[in-house]
Amino acid sequence: MKKPPLFTLGLLATAMLLGATAVQAQSEPVAQVSGPEADVKVTETYVRMMAREAYFWGWPMANIYNRRLKFKDLPQAGLMGGIVPVAPINHLSMLTDYISPGERLVACPNQDVVYGAGSIALDLEPVVLQVPDFGDRFWVYQVVDLRSDSFAELGKMYGTKPGFYLLVGPDWNGKVPEGITQVFRAKTNTGFVIPRVFQDDTTEDRKAIQQYLSGIDMYPVSKYDGKLKQRDWSKSPKFPAEAAGAEETRWVLPEKFFDELPALLKDAKPLPGEEARYAQLSVLAQIAQRDPELKKAMIDEAQKSDVEVVKPLLQFRNYGKQLPNHWSTIDNGAAFGTDYFLRTAVARSNIFVNKQIETKYFYQDLDQSGTRLNGGQRYSVTFPKDALPPVKGFWSLTLYNEQHFFADNPLGRYSLGTKNKSLKPNADGSLTLYVQSESPGADKESNWLPAPKGADFSLYVRAYWPEPAALNGQWTPPAVVKLN
Repeated sequence: MKKPPLFTLGLLATAMLLGATAVQAQSEPVAQVSGPEADVKVTETYVRMMAREAYFWGWPMANIYNRRLKFKDLPQAGLMGGIVPVAPINHLSMLTDYISPGERLVACPNQDVVYGAGSIALDLEPVVLQVPDFGDRFWVYQVVDLRSDSFAELGKMYGTKPGFYLLVGPDWNGKVPEGITQVFRAKTNTGFVIPRVFQDDTTEDRKAIQQYLSGIDMYPVSKYDGKLKQRDWSKSPKFPAEAAGAEETRWVLPEKFFDELPALLKDAKPLPGEEARYAQLSVLAQIAQRDPELKKAMIDEAQKSDVEVVKPLLQFRNYGKQLPNHWSTIDNGAAFGTDYFLRTAVARSNIFVNKQIETKYFYQDLDQSGTRLNGGQRYSVTFPKDALPPVKGFWSLTLYNEQHFFADNPLGRYSLGTKNKSLKPNADGSLTLYVQSESPGADKESNWLPAPKGADFSLYVRAYWPEPAALNGQWTPPAVVKLN
């Protein structure tokens, strides 16, 4: 086959930046081009162009894949530093209360639910998920693949029944064990599972929730015996904490990315229309293995991409559907497909978002005038009467610091919403929440969401099991108003 000239390859690479849809739109001869052969000389400028794009495209997948590798050798499920649930591959670990403010493994945690977490590796063997009877309590299990796309529907909004659910890989063709309620097939072998169970902010509910948590578990199918396993998660062992800074743990490193790229391509088979992209990336990975100098150029370009392209996506105001009063949202959480920009944007700012039917998210970095939110100012957020976030589950307003983690405050309060039983409505039935670093006064303290002194912060509305009005844009959050 005659090799295409370099300028043709450059045009194909540019088309790839627009996603699979653009590639499919090419004429048939161009779509059949598979990219340069690994043993054919290419220019450094071409390699740099492709490396930059490859890094952005693969960032979310490397993020999830490296979580799998990180904890694969743990002896059992437990708590890292005594605060973060971690587990060996194909197992999960559960908390027994809200997550600690010191957590740095996943940005944008919340204190509305009790979390669990665990990596899955379905190339090793299928995995069983236990679902106990949650009664009338809200719950959802998030199950995502290497692309951070959801592939299982497990939660109150789906009417899921108690039982055993089997997660299998794309190529699995084994026999389903007796007693399995339903099988979910992933498009990749690597993924992540995060159970979420709603908890009121009361001592009574902290006790009441334990009976439900004890029935949550995940384990390889080889350990399945048809009997519900009970775990006292309060007795989980504690593993040493790792050094944690202000930012989220770095799961993607430019200097290692091109060594990891072949594993990502093998794990996540191309989606329809991605064949040409995969051919290009496969050759790029081979070039990295073959030519140390070109690999250095790739790493250099990935480092630039990390700073110039990926890092700005930590800020909510830099992506998403723009709404009134400077709020923003996304409509395809955990269902990104070939939307590479939003997939990486969400992975950088708040990875592991639920599907829309499970949770609708609204993001805010700015006040009503478009000025950056900062703890040097005082703000209010007023929900009109009968205009709280429309949900069948629950809602909350959470405050995050610049790095999208909880901001320390004397109340140890990081969110307000359904879980808070002491919120005081106004005389007209509206509800005002006060967002500032100093107390708004004893009479308003129940509605106070503390902000960091003199530092930038963000606000984040979660609507769990949203009503249609929250999904179709009929309802959006009220303005964040700066107080005089």
